[in-house]
Amino acid sequence: MSKNYYSEINLHLTWHTKLSMAALTGRVETLTHEFIRQKLINTPGAFIHEIGGTDNHIHLGISIAPTILISDLVGKLKGASSHDVNQRLGMGRKILEWQPGYGVVSFGTKDLEWVKAYVRDQRRHHSQGNVHDRLERITSDENSETQEPLEKSTSDQSSEAQADPR
Repeated sequence: MSKNYYSEINLHLTWHTKLSMAALTGRVETLTHEFIRQKLINTPGAFIHEIGGTDNHIHLGISIAPTILISDLVGKLKGASSHDVNQRLGMGRKILEWQPGYGVVSFGTKDLEWVKAYVRDQRRHHSQGNVHDRLERITSDENSETQEPLEKSTSDQSSEAQADPR
């Protein structure tokens, strides 16, 4: 593929810990976020805007070049991050494992600030019930047959006035 291109491929990614266990706390969360951030910084054609999550899942706001295959990138981030954390903190046992699957939603550059804030404030969004369903999905099993437009949940519509993530 030519290296002469222009692109704006902005993605919101999310995935869960194995069995949605509350593994992303304290030092495990810190090391996991640091590792994923550094892995993306060192990946040619990838740019990380924000990383966040809760005790049982991760959210990322990134931009990628059209030369990057999303499934390969996610697989590398998941595999390498769990391996690194388990080597550093596990003392011979697995303390961080990811469940299969992930969610990916593309968004326009005009919504970058909104997505970054959503990713950064995950704990608050979940504690207040202000989550955006499409940004929380990790498998197609959670989808209906038809794709709904990306929109705020009813709890979001009644709380803050934010940019609509379309």
